[in-house]
Amino acid sequence: MTDQPSLSRRGLLAGAAAAVPGAVLMQGSDANAQAQKPAELKIGITTFLSGPASVFGVPGKQAAEMMIDEINKAGGIGGVRLRAYFVDEAPGTEHLVGEFRRLVQSEGVHVMLASISSGSCLACTPLSKDLQKTTILWDCATQRIFEEGPQPFAFRSQGFATPEVLAPLLYLLKTKPDFRTMAVINQDYAWGRDSWEMWRAGMEALKPGVRVVAELFPRLGAPDYTTEITRLLAARPDVIFSGHWGGDLVTLARQAAERRLFERSLFVLPVAEASLPILGRTFPAGHIIGTRGDHWNNHPRPKDPARLKALNDAYRARFNEPVIYPVHHMVQAFNALKAAYDKALAAKGGAWPNDAELAAAFRGLTFDSPTSTITLREDGQGLEDQIVGLSTHVDSTPYAIPKDMVIFPAAMVSTPVGMKSVDWLKSLKPDILGQVPAPIAG
Repeated sequence: MTDQPSLSRRGLLAGAAAAVPGAVLMQGSDANAQAQKPAELKIGITTFLSGPASVFGVPGKQAAEMMIDEINKAGGIGGVRLRAYFVDEAPGTEHLVGEFRRLVQSEGVHVMLASISSGSCLACTPLSKDLQKTTILWDCATQRIFEEGPQPFAFRSQGFATPEVLAPLLYLLKTKPDFRTMAVINQDYAWGRDSWEMWRAGMEALKPGVRVVAELFPRLGAPDYTTEITRLLAARPDVIFSGHWGGDLVTLARQAAERRLFERSLFVLPVAEASLPILGRTFPAGHIIGTRGDHWNNHPRPKDPARLKALNDAYRARFNEPVIYPVHHMVQAFNALKAAYDKALAAKGGAWPNDAELAAAFRGLTFDSPTSTITLREDGQGLEDQIVGLSTHVDSTPYAIPKDMVIFPAAMVSTPVGMKSVDWLKSLKPDILGQVPAPIAG
């Protein structure tokens, strides 16, 4: 098993700075110091290990353990074995920031993997620059990270909020375009507010005149949605958009099903996939569901079917549960980590890279996942295809899965480098609907 210890500037490389417009060369840093090959490669990993979001976070931790064991069994990275240090996000950002600093400054971790919550990433990403420590954003979605300024030491090894919102919107407009009213029920924090702002910007550009009859933002971790469901039943919107995820989505879906809200409005749930195994048959057929990327276990066209099957089989055999998208995102983070180290080692003829050299290797990096190929843009953001489909029930699976899936190419639904997502979404024209690929039957 993975070893898990108890947890109770001269400047950037010229190449790295040039790759990030406006990057600042920091004085007094040893990011450029000659690096010695370490006895072990220490990886700090932040994820939810308790609370409602642990339905995401624990599978992410398990995937990290599995990947580290696999990499170590194969000889490590550059001949160095990996060792993980896990941090629970649940106590909040003040705790998380403190632990991030402690791991870097006291434990000497070489790379940080952070985090699930958008709020967590917004708190941690500035530390990557302050501490000049390579940080892989392994799951959080907030589009603000790379749109509000250069991040010379932070990289996201998967997609982000804008394609995760735009792809379901395009699916709705392409397959069920006749809605006239809609509502939102989102968690009251960065992702909930930002995803609704982006949805509304895109919807107003592509289908102006839709009447919003309710905007509801219950607190993150709310145990009861009686008031919100009552308001939605009274408003009777044609469509309900919800970015709820994890345990919050499980609670919302169970209570909505009990009061037959799913029968009266079409739900669009961009990040439903991870909660579906827990919901079982409680989650009904006929609603638009997405995942954060192209990670459905019944992916209709995976790049490497054998590798996808191997991941699904190995994870289920070890943990007795199905793979959900946080597992894929953690796998991608470790794939990116290994690819970047391999690239940096090759560039130095096998000599161990320092922090700035490792960060430079991430920029423009391309690596394979079990389902596709991921490319990190010059701003550090990963490009990842998005799958959206319609929930259905089949005899072979005890929970809802998608049918009539559409694979949205990453480039089609991702904000261009240098633009703010809301501004780009406002600029969209209806002809983008003509670029939507046809649904894949099944």
